Amino acid sequence: MTDARAERVARLIEPLRVEPGSRVNLGEDFDPRYKGGLKKKQGVELLRTGVSLLAEYQERLAAQDTYGVLLCLQALDAGGKDGTIRHVMSGVNPQGVKVSSFKQPSAEELDHDYLWRYAARLPARGDIAIFNRSHYEEVLVVRVHPEVLDRQRLPPDARGPDIWDRRYRAVNDWERYLTDNGFKVVKIFLNLSKEEQRTRFMKRLDLPERNWKFSAADVRERRRWDEYQQAFSEMLSRTSTPWAPWYVVPADRKWFARICTAAVLVHTLMDIDPAYPVVGKEARKDLRAARRELEADAPKGAPADPYAARHPVPGAGEGQRRDGRGAKGRHESGADSRTGKHKRK
Repeated sequence: MTDARAERVARLIEPLRVEPGSRVNLGEDFDPRYKGGLKKKQGVELLRTGVSLLAEYQERLAAQDTYGVLLCLQALDAGGKDGTIRHVMSGVNPQGVKVSSFKQPSAEELDHDYLWRYAARLPARGDIAIFNRSHYEEVLVVRVHPEVLDRQRLPPDARGPDIWDRRYRAVNDWERYLTDNGFKVVKIFLNLSKEEQRTRFMKRLDLPERNWKFSAADVRERRRWDEYQQAFSEMLSRTSTPWAPWYVVPADRKWFARICTAAVLVHTLMDIDPAYPVVGKEARKDLRAARRELEADAPKGAPADPYAARHPVPGAGEGQRRDGRGAKGRHESGADSRTGKHKRK
């Protein structure tokens, strides 16, 4: 990652990264209102740049078809997960992105191990999968609400005081397995302050068109704020690893949260640095034959290569002009049809 864009992205997200092995106190270590010295006006342009980079690298990721990316988003209610996904992924090809939300497990899901339903929605190679809430619910909601653990029907020897230690270990091992197989795990916690959550809840109550987003359960969960803060702190401490680190994104300012989420995802894709496949010698022969056939099929008065007529073609054959025709008024068929790796600036 040598270009200036990559370095800028890395600088932006570095303060948000949870150093593997560190002990996190969420309330003391991360400020929900941090904005990295940026102003909102700057943020609009930065987000636009991030979305553009995502589109560029997603296309390369799909073309290479070797790596997959899993983005895990965790937050308390009103943390901004839905809006973050909508804005950050606005420019990507929807065919290469799948969003999964995980609610209360079904009877079928409870008949399997707790990671089963998450494994079923992992990305394919070349794709990006987004978990709107993720397997980390199993050490968050389940920990704050022991009654949820009871519904998982675990055998007696799978319970006990060390259950959370074993779950942290299992999650870390699972993510290591995914990473070893070419699936990058990106983990973002949207860190919302208690007062900002209250403000957003009140907005949902005040605006009739937002009432549907509010539930009485939201207030009940808010009463457990301190328990959740402790669970989040423990989760960040125990599961931020060199192969799948956590990023704590300040969420009180939605515009900044979206910039940071885009930056973390772009950073991951730049680190992969996917490349377009190189067309082999035999395939190039087929391409040249196809070119000759298509050029010969041009109607009278039409350029042999309509695309080249409108766009300069890098590496085009000698004598080809910007209008797509040769020096004698016709298109030269000697244009180089080879495709290679994406050129970085």
